[in-house]
Formats: sequence, structure tokens, C-alpha cells
Amino acid sequence: MAVIDANNLILGRMASLVAQRLLKGEEINIINAEKVILSGRRDTTFARYKKYTDRGSREFGPHFPRRPDQIVARTIRGMIPHKKMTGREAYNRLKVYIGVPPELSKEQANTLQDASITRLSTSNYTVLGDLSKRLGSKF
Repeated sequence: MAVIDANNLILGRMASLVAQRLLKGEEINIINAEKVILSGRRDTTFARYKKYTDRGSREFGPHFPRRPDQIVARTIRGMIPHKKMTGREAYNRLKVYIGVPPELSKEQANTLQDASITRLSTSNYTVLGDLSKRLGSKF
């Protein structure tokens, strides 16, 4: 079981690396999902996610999450074949948490250097926790 600290990691890069590891059979827990970074301008990022959440209705989908842990899980789900048996099994090995849960507080958390914010040379980024609060999340 691997514990990944998502603090200051770029969402897409982290999701692709985690998806590869899940498909290889590894069990992964991601902590601090609200501190993930989305690259790009704040207003265009918010407009894109607002369009996703406004689509559909309460009764009929598609339903797009507003909470940061669910957004991270949905992003990773998009990078695995979740409709096939191997993808479903891989997705079931993933757990995403807001903050650090008590059962994982004693575990050694790793980070992914390939997905770190230091790769960005600009200051155009958004923290996922701020985005989900603007979308209406009550996390």
C-alpha cells in the first residue's frame, strides 16, 4: 500500500502516474486532495469546471463532483479503462482523502517528483480546494 501526499502536485500529471501504478496492481491512498494544483488561468479553469457541474440535473446525469477528493478520483478514473474488469479492479484499489485521516497519520507519505509544482514556470495555477469551494462544495 502506497500513501501519496498530493500537496503541491499537478492534478493531471499526478493522475496519470497514479493510474499507471493502479493498473500494475498497486493499492494507493492519496491524502491532502484539497491541495492539488490545477495549471492554467483561474477564470478559465473555473469556467471549464462550472460547465461540467452545471450539465445534467439532479435526476439525470452526467453528475460531476464538487468535492476535491471526488474530483481527483474522477480524474484518475478517466485515465483507466473503468468499464472493463481490469479498470474496475484498479479503481477499487484507489482511496482519496481530504486532509490526513487518523488511520494513515502514522504511515510514511511519499510524493511524486514528476508531478511537482516546481515544473511550472508561471504563476497561473489554482488550488483544487479553492476551486471546489467556488463550485459550491461544503468540504
